[in-house]
Amino acid sequence: MIDHVTVAVSHLAKSKLFYEKAFAPLGYKLSFGKESVFWAFDIGNGCLFEIQQADSAPPLTRVHVAFRARSRAEVEAFFQAALEAGAKDNGAPGPRPEYTPDYYACFVLDPDGYNIEAMINQPGTEA
Repeated sequence: MIDHVTVAVSHLAKSKLFYEKAFAPLGYKLSFGKESVFWAFDIGNGCLFEIQQADSAPPLTRVHVAFRARSRAEVEAFFQAALEAGAKDNGAPGPRPEYTPDYYACFVLDPDGYNIEAMINQPGTEA
């Protein structure tokens, strides 16, 4: 399952207002973000649609997709398989407490340079 998708936008404030209005009939609401950097919209079932300012600093890319894993071991296996398939390391598997206390993820750049993530956000998962 996809956990979140992030797309780069040319004008963050304008896009934020657009998505707030366009998502209203669907019941999607602004969840969190940081002024001039990014905004995340809750689109149900714990999934997010995110917009980021196009000129944000790396490791952000114009497209970012995060896939949910079932365990930390699965995150690590994804990372290794992706590297063996030709991806570039964009963040080894490990805790990401700056996101949430239980966030564990890895990041790779696919052949086109897009940031692809495997993640789990659950307490008590194996190391």
